[in-house]
Amino acid sequence: MARPFVLLSAAMSVDGCIDDTAPEPLLLSDAADLDRVDEVRAGVDAILVGATTVRRDNPRLLVRSAERRAARAAAGLPTDPMKVTITASGHLDATARFFTTGDGEKLVYAGTGAVEKARAAIGAAATVVDAGAPIDLPRLLADLRERGVERLMVEGGSAVHTMFLTAGLADELHLVVAPFFVGDAAAPRFVGPGRFPQDAAHRMRLAEARPIGDLVLLRYAPGPVGE
Repeated sequence: MARPFVLLSAAMSVDGCIDDTAPEPLLLSDAADLDRVDEVRAGVDAILVGATTVRRDNPRLLVRSAERRAARAAAGLPTDPMKVTITASGHLDATARFFTTGDGEKLVYAGTGAVEKARAAIGAAATVVDAGAPIDLPRLLADLRERGVERLMVEGGSAVHTMFLTAGLADELHLVVAPFFVGDAAAPRFVGPGRFPQDAAHRMRLAEARPIGDLVLLRYAPGPVGE
């Protein structure tokens, strides 16, 4: 089954936290790393986050650089990639910046039991697609490929990264480590518990290790199941 190339992107503390428990999102990246992320975003067809990330962080998921936006437009692309979210509950807010910003298409993949709730919640703000029960990632990815998505960037959160990695559906992983500890057992981690194909006997391949100020980018090739 054809699917897009899937790139997972995350920033975390030394102790593996992608956020803390404060009301505002924890800033893990610096300006240079945010510009790197913007460059990666400009090179993909779609960006995916979970509905929890939409609710908690209220992200825009846009290409910020005017030059990169212009380059996408010159290539006949929307200035912003398609925005995609996954929801098992259908609990969404049509006023979230995910839905109200950017000129790219917006898609919501909802669990079968949550499709009508999601449609009622967001109206015409996005297209809602039945993603199965439970949510079927290969089905979701095949649908995205049919919609012209060749490169998909997955920006979290924890449950979404865990889903893709345990399913063996990540082709590349960009993991930025910030040089501090969060130290809170309740803080969300990069991934949760699960059975990962990339275990001690099947290590990921390190493609790059790059300092970015006091951060470090680790770029891995996890590889699909069976590789």
